[in-house]
Order: sequence, then C-alpha cells, then structure tokens
Amino acid sequence: MIILLDTDVLIDVALDRAPHAAAAAQLLDRLQQRPGSGFVAWHTVANFYYLVRPTRGGGDARAFIAELIRFVEVSPTTTDSLRRAARLEMKDFEDAMQVAAAEACGAEVIATRNVRDYVKAPVRVATPKTLLAEIV
Repeated sequence: MIILLDTDVLIDVALDRAPHAAAAAQLLDRLQQRPGSGFVAWHTVANFYYLVRPTRGGGDARAFIAELIRFVEVSPTTTDSLRRAARLEMKDFEDAMQVAAAEACGAEVIATRNVRDYVKAPVRVATPKTLLAEIV
C-alpha cells in the first residue's frame, strides 16, 4: 500500500501530541520497514518546518526531516499537479495539494487526522490508527 502522509501526522510525532502521537509514530515505523511505500508532498516539508521550529528549534526540525526522508520519498509533483489541485472542489487548497501529490505518487490513501476536510477528495483518506489495522 502506498501512503501519502499529511502534515498533521508528522507534527503529531515531532511534537508528541497526545493522543495521536503513538499511532502516527507506529505508522512511520511501519513505513520505515516498507521502503517505497511512504510519501510526503513537497509543501508538507516546508509546512512541517514552519510549524515545528518554534517548539523544537530549527536544528531539531531539520534533523526530523533528515531522518524522515531516509525512508519516505517526496511525491514527484509538477505544474500539472498544481493545476489539478486548483480544479479540485475542496474547501482547503492545501488539502487539494495533498490530493494532487497523492495522485502524482500513486498513493492509495492519504494518512491524516483531518478526514472531514477530505470529503470531496478523489483519493481515500484514513487516520493512522485505521491504517495500522490494515498494514500487517
């Protein structure tokens, strides 16, 4: 199963946000055991850094990213991917960009806690907890 990680999943792990951090960390562990199955959108990395740096500092945020990209790939998006995001009828444009990134890397699902905002997404979304039950 190919999974695109939404920003909130990474932030939950980096900031140890209870009660979500445990499932998110377990999902990252599973992806680490399955090279080529985990992806992030390019903009996720920037958003993650911007949101985590004030709490953990720039060095720690960069170290987290460096560790993450040892086993998670960046989705190969293009200008056409951005055009696709702009055409999607979703409330949050950033979520539409996540969908376009998921499509670009062939993801079957987007891992997120933000399931409600993806109601109109053409790609399946699921929480880390749900995905852990599916990945054996």
